[in-house]
Formats: sequence, C-alpha cells, structure tokens
Amino acid sequence: MSNDDLERSVADELYWDPKVDNGAIAVSAEDGMVTLRGTVGSFRQKREATHDAERIFGVKSVSNDLKVRILNQDRRDDAELRGDVLQALMLDGLVPSTIDAKADDGVVTLTGTANWQFERDEAEFVAANILGVISVDDEIDLVPPAPSTGDVKHSIKKAMERNAKLDADSVSVDSSDGGTVTLKGTVSSWSDHDEAFDAAWAAPGVTDVKDHILVAY
Repeated sequence: MSNDDLERSVADELYWDPKVDNGAIAVSAEDGMVTLRGTVGSFRQKREATHDAERIFGVKSVSNDLKVRILNQDRRDDAELRGDVLQALMLDGLVPSTIDAKADDGVVTLTGTANWQFERDEAEFVAANILGVISVDDEIDLVPPAPSTGDVKHSIKKAMERNAKLDADSVSVDSSDGGTVTLKGTVSSWSDHDEAFDAAWAAPGVTDVKDHILVAY
C-alpha cells in the first residue's frame, strides 16, 4: 500500500467513527508509520483516533500528536475536575478504592495501588472520559500476587495458545524476578499485537511488560 493510499484509509476510518470529529485532523504516512496532527475537543477523541488508525491494514505504528483543546464553557477548575474523576472512579466496579486522582490545569494524575493491570486500564479509561480532561498520567503502582517466574511464562504462553486470533509461535515470552515480562516476535496486525500484549498483562504477578513485538505485513 502506498503512503497516499494509507493516508486515505486512515482518514476514511476517522471520518467513519462518529466518536471522533475528524475535521481538524491531518494524517500523514511514511512506510507504514502514521502521524496524526491537529486538534480535537476531548482527550477521549484523541485516544479513539489512535485506535482508529491502528485498525487499518498496513499501519505499523501510530504517532499521535493531536492537541486537546477544551472549549471555554467546558473548562473546569482543578477541584471540580478532581471531584468528577473521583466520583466516576468510585461508581466503576472494576476500579479499586485504593486509586486516587489529582487534577492540574486539565491534566489528571492517577495514583495509588492496584492488583491487576486491567484495573489500571479501567481507571485511565474512566478518567479520560471526563469532560475537561486533556491528558491522563497513570502513576498507579501494581501490587500483584507473586507466582514463580516459570509460572508466569507458562501461563502467558498457554493463554496465547488458547487464543484463536493469535499465532502463539510468533511471539516469545521471557519473564524475570520482579514480575517483568518481555515479548518478542513478529505479528501480522495490530490486533494480533494487542492480543499478545493483553495476554501478558492478564497473568498473575506481572508488574511490567516490555513490548518488542514488530508488526509486519
């Protein structure tokens, strides 16, 4: 696929997504590397734009340089924004009560502890959807149970083998003391990449995932 064709495909996908206002988004592509520039009205739109681009066949990486520009009527002071974020986190059953938040000029920082990566992901997703947020910094510490290094590697490989969407042989898994997992290999789509990445984070005891998976077409 040529650079022009890839740019058009990504632009069409952004236009197709009703959650994204694509009017002020410029798309450029070079050898499978896509860059998004321009402005959007919310942090959620910025995140959705990345997901839209990654869905396109031929995209190897996405650099999201979009700026979030909050309209004056949607701007919030720090105390009000923090209160809304905390309320939303409290109402979400997947977010543990050990997670806290602070706000500074539209930037929300999440702190505290969680036992699982999906809890951190959920907290970040919830915070990103609050009106007035321009970015989210995730500083939540993972404090998971600690199985043996061999158990972590084995459980991740078995999860990959069970996944019908993923060729488990294309991704190698290494684990070390402290819960760090390293993924290496080459997959044929971002969907396969994400499946492998999610399988690693789902394993008990994982505190960090080093992503060295290449997407090649």
